Amino acid sequence: MAAGFKKDDIIILRIDGEDLKEFSESPQFEPEMISIFSGMGSSNASLCQRITMALEQLTVEHGMPPSSDTWVFNNIIEPALQSLSLDQFLTVSQEIFLEEFRKLIDSITLRLQDKPVIVARNECIFDGSGIKKLLSDKAELNKMLEVVWRDLPADQTQKISDSLCVSLDRMADSANLPLCGTIPQVDTIVKEVLSTLNTTDQETLHEDEFKKTMTETLRHIMSRLEENPVFISAHSVVHEPMVTPFTESE
Repeated sequence: MAAGFKKDDIIILRIDGEDLKEFSESPQFEPEMISIFSGMGSSNASLCQRITMALEQLTVEHGMPPSSDTWVFNNIIEPALQSLSLDQFLTVSQEIFLEEFRKLIDSITLRLQDKPVIVARNECIFDGSGIKKLLSDKAELNKMLEVVWRDLPADQTQKISDSLCVSLDRMADSANLPLCGTIPQVDTIVKEVLSTLNTTDQETLHEDEFKKTMTETLRHIMSRLEENPVFISAHSVVHEPMVTPFTESE
């Protein structure tokens, strides 16, 4: 997924427990956790398993660092879980779940206050604007299409389904598109657009046909993204130590 982002799309966040504490004390906390608990159904999962599954659904927006990160789990989550006596509960009711989950959040909050976690948030939006800019410059578009065409296997019998996917990847930077296979939402749009073209895998492309089809493909993808932009946000923990502690900045 990182291939779909640019360096200037990265935002650095400091997760220190304040946002998580605010969430746990907010009116939204109980209804949201009840909804998560209800969504687990009537499985035979233990209280510890249910709490762990619920914790995985909390995000950076809640003030929770990525629970999938090994350092976060070993240094924040696991010690917090061990501070609770979850094995004493033979049955798991909604009330017990809420009470113990709140205790866990309080414990995690204290640990985050002691060991803040630095998280890099990558954000990117694909709204067709990059394609629109490229299509508006016909000279640049034609130049790029000529380069892409020359880089395709020179047997002059390119299968359309192969040629277009490879070509879209070659034009990804200029069109502000992610590489194929990196952003599922965009992949779906591309596949749907390609499926609507009046072509078959048995047909072959020559240069003029290739340029015309690629331009049509880009225009259709642009239209779809303008109607339904794709916003992507991903988080990863930064493990490099900070040079100067935040507490000494004042």
